[in-house]
Amino acid sequence: MTITNFEEKLKKYAELVVKVGLNVQPGQKLIVRAVTNTAPLVREITAAAYQLGSPLVTILWVDEQVNKIRHKYAPRDSFGEYSGWMLDGITQEIREGAAFLQVAGPDPELLKDMDPEAVSASRSAFAKYRKPIGELQGQNAVQWTVVCPPTPDWAKHVFPETDGDAALELLWEKVFTLCRVDQDNPVAVWRKHIADLGKRRKMLTEKAYTGLHLRAPGTDLKVGLPAGHIWAGGGAKSSKDYDFVANIPTEEVFTLPHKDQTEGTVASTKPLSYYGSMIENFSLTFSKGKVVELSAEKGEDVLRKMVETDDPAGFLGEVALVPHLSPISQSNIVFLNSLYDENASCHLAVGSAYKFNLEGGPAMSNEEFAEVGGNTSLIHVDFMFGSGELDVDGILADGTTEPVMRAGEWAFDL
Repeated sequence: MTITNFEEKLKKYAELVVKVGLNVQPGQKLIVRAVTNTAPLVREITAAAYQLGSPLVTILWVDEQVNKIRHKYAPRDSFGEYSGWMLDGITQEIREGAAFLQVAGPDPELLKDMDPEAVSASRSAFAKYRKPIGELQGQNAVQWTVVCPPTPDWAKHVFPETDGDAALELLWEKVFTLCRVDQDNPVAVWRKHIADLGKRRKMLTEKAYTGLHLRAPGTDLKVGLPAGHIWAGGGAKSSKDYDFVANIPTEEVFTLPHKDQTEGTVASTKPLSYYGSMIENFSLTFSKGKVVELSAEKGEDVLRKMVETDDPAGFLGEVALVPHLSPISQSNIVFLNSLYDENASCHLAVGSAYKFNLEGGPAMSNEEFAEVGGNTSLIHVDFMFGSGELDVDGILADGTTEPVMRAGEWAFDL
């Protein structure tokens, strides 16, 4: 790695994750689930957490190549099996107050040649055991953050015409820039960025729209919004009132749709890497909230299995707005990684909604949440539909509409 001052920037990246993303408190434990190819960053994060006063940082390692080996050689009827002890342990640590960090660096096409039935079965088994973690995140029980540092397998897909080492170096340069790590004081820069996103989400919440109308080539979709919905984005607060940032980088503001009030068709504008399988140029048609028709030029079987993970997987759990001129969009790079691509584009998510997006939501049971329009599923998968040709209207209580975005940009100033 020859990036100028790479080690210094890596330390700044780790400091940003611990101080802004997680906001680890003195005396607070940290639990980390990370892929093995991200070890250099994880070690710096561990050091930064201890320096802030964490008494214990526990790392749970995952090797995605081992997952590929399983799909290649394991018995075909075994993919519903899952050893849940690791996820049970994470759940226990979160319930006891530990901050939670996920560090991923996935190969976007790790499982591209594998049996889609087996991939679907293994993902469903994982999702079932991970559900308690997702519910705690949906309640913002503790500070939690997701980051995706560059890895060799990921870099070669993003820059396929570039030599392997050079591709990795180039991806690191892009990630450092988009995460604002290349600036003199990334922590201070991020705190200002989060405050700016906070102004946008506050204004949208006060509008109290009953729905959004999304229009672009291939997209004509009306998304209902439940009464009491709350726009989030940038910073959040844990149940103990600690600030944190769930995604680094982040450029979005988002809320939950009413699960039964989505009508029309949406067309994707970026590929979706779904746990090692690519889905490209796809569309979803909704009626009474649920996907009733779908198509994809690539990965249609994977897409169908995804929305059939459980019955609620075919309903929406998130609608997010991102200006087309966001820094990630302007990089003109398709990252093949949802953490980055979703922050370059307006996006929707099929599956679970976050309870913190609804007034009083964190205290609701899943049944109470469903009664007021919230969706609960084993999955939450973001996909991108935004572009410079997207118009978004907000639907007011009297049925009239007003511009929210025009040609992919905000239609109002703060």
